[in-house]
Amino acid sequence: MKLKFTVLFLFCGLIALAQNPSQGNGGQRPAGSAGPGGQRNAAATLPTSGDGKITGEVLDSISKVPVEFATIALFRKNDLKKPIDGTVTDEKGKFVLKNVVNGILAVRISFIGYEDKWVFPKEITDKHLNVDLEKVDLGMKSNVLNEITVTGQKEMIEEKVDRMVYNAEKDIMAKGGDASDVLKKVPLLTVDLDGNVSLRGNSNIRVLINNKPSTIMAASIADALKQIPADEIKTVEVITSPSARYDAEGTGGIINIITKKNNIEGLNLNVNSGIGNRAANLGLNGSYRKGKFGLNLNGYGRGMYNPSETYMNQNTIRSGFTQNTTQTGKSKDLGAFGRYGLGFDYDIRKNEFLSGGVRYGTRNFVRNSDINIYNEINGIGTGYNRNIDSKDLSGTVDLNLDYLRIFKPQKELSFSTLFSRTGLTNNFDTENTYSAGEDPFYQRNKNNNTNNEFTVQGDFMTPIKERQLFEVGLKAIFRTVESSYNYFTGNAGGITFTLDPNRPGGALDYSQNVSAGYVSYTASSKNKWTLKLGTRFEQTNISATINKTTQADIPAYFNVVPSVNISKNFNNGLTIKTAYNRRIQRPGIQQLNPNLNISNPQSYSVGNPNLRPEISDNVELGISGNLKKTYLNFSLYSRTSSNAITQVSTPIDSLPQVILTSYQNIGKEQSYGGNLFGNFRITQSFSINGGFELYNMYLNGQTVGSDGISKPVTNSGWVVSGRLMGQYAMKSGWQFQAFSFVRGRRINLQGYQGGFGMYSLGISKEINKKKGTIGLSADNFLTRGIKNTSTIHSDLINQYNENLRLNRGFRFTFSYKIGKMGINSQPRKKTRGVNNTDVKEGGGNDNATQAPGAGGR
Repeated sequence: MKLKFTVLFLFCGLIALAQNPSQGNGGQRPAGSAGPGGQRNAAATLPTSGDGKITGEVLDSISKVPVEFATIALFRKNDLKKPIDGTVTDEKGKFVLKNVVNGILAVRISFIGYEDKWVFPKEITDKHLNVDLEKVDLGMKSNVLNEITVTGQKEMIEEKVDRMVYNAEKDIMAKGGDASDVLKKVPLLTVDLDGNVSLRGNSNIRVLINNKPSTIMAASIADALKQIPADEIKTVEVITSPSARYDAEGTGGIINIITKKNNIEGLNLNVNSGIGNRAANLGLNGSYRKGKFGLNLNGYGRGMYNPSETYMNQNTIRSGFTQNTTQTGKSKDLGAFGRYGLGFDYDIRKNEFLSGGVRYGTRNFVRNSDINIYNEINGIGTGYNRNIDSKDLSGTVDLNLDYLRIFKPQKELSFSTLFSRTGLTNNFDTENTYSAGEDPFYQRNKNNNTNNEFTVQGDFMTPIKERQLFEVGLKAIFRTVESSYNYFTGNAGGITFTLDPNRPGGALDYSQNVSAGYVSYTASSKNKWTLKLGTRFEQTNISATINKTTQADIPAYFNVVPSVNISKNFNNGLTIKTAYNRRIQRPGIQQLNPNLNISNPQSYSVGNPNLRPEISDNVELGISGNLKKTYLNFSLYSRTSSNAITQVSTPIDSLPQVILTSYQNIGKEQSYGGNLFGNFRITQSFSINGGFELYNMYLNGQTVGSDGISKPVTNSGWVVSGRLMGQYAMKSGWQFQAFSFVRGRRINLQGYQGGFGMYSLGISKEINKKKGTIGLSADNFLTRGIKNTSTIHSDLINQYNENLRLNRGFRFTFSYKIGKMGINSQPRKKTRGVNNTDVKEGGGNDNATQAPGAGGR
């Protein structure tokens, strides 16, 4: 309760900080106040206000649609560098500059995606106080027009000030797939054969959807990505060096998935569908917009089928015996995934916005495995068969409400709330047959989890002098996890089950409250240096109760998370930037869950509710630029993580021998490396992008020796990966794409994970005046499947695993748009929402009312 009152008090402070006389003026400033380029000099000898007035209306030069939120900056004609006043246009594109000083003046009009427009009105005098500029047309920037009218002009991969952007809407091979099919092609990311995502070799990442977190990601990122249709993804943003505005969580970095939005007036409906030998999908996205109100309704469903074959050979050595185990098996995976949403946005006034929504996601994943096991202990062998039916089911509800107020350009106050709830069910049934003629032995495990998360945050930003920006924010997150589990044994035929007296059930009640605040300062110079400094403070309080009676001893902790970003832009288009930031990684629900998973008879797994977060320090240096038709980016980086959460596998005292895998804070991880990638535009219609990454990993931890005493263990090695993608677009509407990726062997603390590769081809054709698209794609079609290996080595264990994923796939896709077609030339200002990023949709424009480099929040 004390924490909630503290948060409320701090939010009230944010409101007080934002208050000024301009609030009742619709975002316009009273006479004599500071201009958008910075505060006025009180010692200035020239008058700064008068009785004049300048009015006008800003329109798109092509569509003649009013341009809302265009920036209006007023200058003296003899000093076009320092603005003396400013405002923004309203929803009708109109603006008014009041209390204008007498003299010969100049007006600059600018907006994202448009060329700046200078207008020189008649001189303001005592006899001529009111000037009407009437209608002023803004023309789009040439590169924006090219993206709209020239086939294939927009690059697949782009780089912004603080992030890498992959334009997924241009990826024809991902259509009919899910988010993991898109992420496979994003530079710096690796998606393995099980769908696990890592960034520069680190799987401790934070994944956001439209800048918002969700408990859908808490249990398994790989499973959550299957609920997001590839057809609905517009871009994927990879942020390796987050600023202080970001939550500190995610030692590897942040991945932000931006979905498509429709701002076109009227009623619109998009249909996306696909069918193949391994999956089928259907998605509908409808929107309605009228004036200040917009409504969006979407639904997506996907079914998948994927078989696999496994092989394991394990040698275990303990005092008094040696065990060799061989395990072979076949599995069939069936999955049904869905995601549905209803959202709205409303313009309260020309400078106040409200948005909200509700989303529901479901995951139903069923696996049937048939495993044959042969154990040989001191030369005596026994074998048996184990049939496993496992169910991984979940349902997630997200609700958000967001508010934004703009006082003047770059002075904004926002409040956001998010409630997210996920229910998880992880159950399995096993049938164990030891010899012919004997009745099978049945086992069952039921594990139910509920994850709740409520977030409230407030953010305020304001310019402080020319080319400087100040940001401050507060945030509170309240998380609860409830988990309960039981084991059962079944009678002959597996018809009825009773509690297993040898395996008692249990429960975990886990509560985590995070209160955070940040400050950030951005400054840029006239010679194109940009500096961004920030510090984030996070206080985490945890309470955990095991089996409703035992209180876990988990102390609270406080983290200071600094960040520094420096960049320099040269006149030849070359950009150099360097960054440092500290990140933390809190344990996830599966790492905390004390439920003992015994579905695999030779390899058990269990969580550890006493885990503490790991800390990571990251340094990065990058250089990028254009060389004629080629864009290149080269980066070097280093990451050091302490108190790392590490998987540890040890044999437990049983016959036959079983390997138990759990998590402990005993590791140290160091990695350093570099990556090079580029876009190569060979012709206007043909382009290639690709690159490679090379890094070294060093791991240090603890393991159990042959004498039963813990001892240190280390492992290190180099990892290399590369990707190549080509695309060709024809004026007739045909498009062709090809993609390939390969990753070498990757180490872990007690062994390694083998390398793998993947490839795909795709072709599509636009139909009916670009209203529809049909396509065909093929994945890994030259072989039966992709094989992946892994090993574990220690004084007690030598284990070799081999997994053959039968993922040869073919897919036919169809999409169609019903309703108005075209481009909405007026981007709408959106409320920010709960987010763990400093993303500002649409970026910024380089004018005196904005601190350069601060637009990409």
